[in-house]
Amino acid sequence: MWDFDHCDPRRCSGKKLSRLGLIKELKVGSRFRGIVVSPKGTQVISPADYDLVLEYGLAVVECSWARLDDVPFSKIASPHERLLPYLIATNPTNYGKPWRLNCVEALAAAFYITGFDSYAERLLGCFGWGAAFWKVNRVYLERYKACKSAEEVTSAQEAIAEELERDYEDSRRDKDTRQGGNEDFLVANPNHHHEGSDEEEDPPHSSDSE
Repeated sequence: MWDFDHCDPRRCSGKKLSRLGLIKELKVGSRFRGIVVSPKGTQVISPADYDLVLEYGLAVVECSWARLDDVPFSKIASPHERLLPYLIATNPTNYGKPWRLNCVEALAAAFYITGFDSYAERLLGCFGWGAAFWKVNRVYLERYKACKSAEEVTSAQEAIAEELERDYEDSRRDKDTRQGGNEDFLVANPNHHHEGSDEEEDPPHSSDSE
């Protein structure tokens, strides 16, 4: 882990893993031959990276999402930089936000996708909210893990994005339909008349506002 001290030490997942002896800190400028999970990667991580992780391990950049421009990525370059595919953060700082994973979430996701399930579960098991990450992302992680290459993971990610877009559109249409149905109950039916009345009732007033 390259740590740039952007985060509150009491809330930093990377520092907690370091205190527990589950991760080592790397010096800026030091070379790492394993997989580096980085927003500067050009290829998504995949099960094809298994051998690299097995031999050399995984590394992450511990920094604030709001201060990415302050990170000297050129000094922590690796020949094996990788992006993570679409996942949703469940950490207390960025809960529910796509892509905004913290250090332990990124490591756990990378380990799981590359076939090191026990490592992933052990890391997230150190955090009270860790189970939520599996609950929210398990279906995505299983699809990525079933792929054989970075290209397949990218295709799976694109399929997930399309499914989410369809679900959103369907949900919005259903909501509009329900709202329209509820509004109908608020409008009197002009075809109904009071018994014994020979005069038509005035139609209900309409509103120009939407």
